[in-house]
Amino acid sequence: MTSISGQPAGKDDFSTLAQGYVLFRPRYPQSLYDYLLAWVPHRRLAWDAGCGSGQATLDLAGRFERVIGSDFSAAQIAAAPPCQKVEWRVAPAEQSGLDTESVDLITCAQSLHWFPLEAFYAEARRVLVPGGVIAAWTYGVVEMDDPEIDVLVQRFRTETLGGLWNPERRHVDTQYRELSFPFEEIQVPPYTLSVNWTLAQLMGYLRSWSATGRYVGMYNTDPVEALARELLPLWGHPQEARGVSWPLTARIGRKV
Repeated sequence: MTSISGQPAGKDDFSTLAQGYVLFRPRYPQSLYDYLLAWVPHRRLAWDAGCGSGQATLDLAGRFERVIGSDFSAAQIAAAPPCQKVEWRVAPAEQSGLDTESVDLITCAQSLHWFPLEAFYAEARRVLVPGGVIAAWTYGVVEMDDPEIDVLVQRFRTETLGGLWNPERRHVDTQYRELSFPFEEIQVPPYTLSVNWTLAQLMGYLRSWSATGRYVGMYNTDPVEALARELLPLWGHPQEARGVSWPLTARIGRKV
């Protein structure tokens, strides 16, 4: 039976986006997990830190005996689907509450750039078993397969929402290259996230962006509606599925 433990603490900036994460955030390629697990010594316990509503957590549940999914946002954890192998926790990444040397794999899926790195890395080293693995990945700028549609989506991202992105977003744009990573690093091939989405699905994804949520809070209007009106003549039938992709970069390290 799925359990939820822990207490919310501090400011939660992602509560209003929780349902959008569940419905519209893409899942990660299975080939990434296959590559990652080749380096993991055991498959007893995985910890998905900053799990959001559980996109990576649920994939790990099919590969480990137990999985802990933790997030600072109580609303994100509340939106996570039930899973018998998963224990959901409301907890900051640097205070997991996990036992020392108990975790075989730590994953940070699109979340590492939000953490206080020095404190989190200390926690990661504490909870990882000797030879345990930590993996952090991030997907970059969304790309549309239709160039005309892509131009409008990029303009929305850079102009409409231009000044509303959190400063941490730059680490996504630089593919985590500027973040410290104090582990024995393992080379990782590049990956691509790819989906086929209707217009409504793309709009749902854009509404799950933190900058979109900030725009709505500041101006009390949904900027995605105006974009949808611009896109509709280019899209054709709104139920037609179009290709959407993101470049994905991962950093994998081992505790020695």
